[in-house]
Amino acid sequence: MSDPVQRLLAGLLSLLTLPLVAVLALAVRLDSPGPSLYRSERIGQGGRPFACIKLRTMRWDPVGGGPAVTARTDVRLTRVGRALRRFRLDELPQLWNVARGEMRLVGPRPESPRFVDLGDPVHREVFTVRPGITGLAQLLYVDEADLLDEADPDHHYRDEILPAKLRLDLAYLHHRSTRLDLWILAQTPIALMGRAIVPPAAIRADLARA
Repeated sequence: MSDPVQRLLAGLLSLLTLPLVAVLALAVRLDSPGPSLYRSERIGQGGRPFACIKLRTMRWDPVGGGPAVTARTDVRLTRVGRALRRFRLDELPQLWNVARGEMRLVGPRPESPRFVDLGDPVHREVFTVRPGITGLAQLLYVDEADLLDEADPDHHYRDEILPAKLRLDLAYLHHRSTRLDLWILAQTPIALMGRAIVPPAAIRADLARA
């Protein structure tokens, strides 16, 4: 699916979901002090940083201390934040990122600068394209928060989970097409409901060769 089409769809969806985002933002403010929206620095196309917009799910900390990834039992999560993360509703404002041309509806997941190494050829190839709100890695690691080692989530993510997600992102780039993008979009709500997703045969074959 072309970038202009995805930007147009995102613009329409952001308008349609604006009332819902407004209600969720109010719930965030009532649940804990601090701003409703959170701008998180992420690495996008060409290795350039950008502000990824989300509804805040953690207690407000202007300093931004703590791990860069969030385990399910992270004490920084608010009550409303846990509910938002369960169905990825905190990511609805990222439709604005797509409409502005910083992201796509489908693509590799935008990554924290803490974990990106553009000297690594795999990282460098993945970040040649715009990141996406959803994608193969997001589908197959929808339960990532449950997989993280609570003792040292950042280390576990960097050494074990991120390499596996990058292999999925590479497989996506090797087979990217409108058909694959539509399949990923259709599978996203199914994954959020807790059902296991089986990648297309071409993707599985690509991963088996990796």
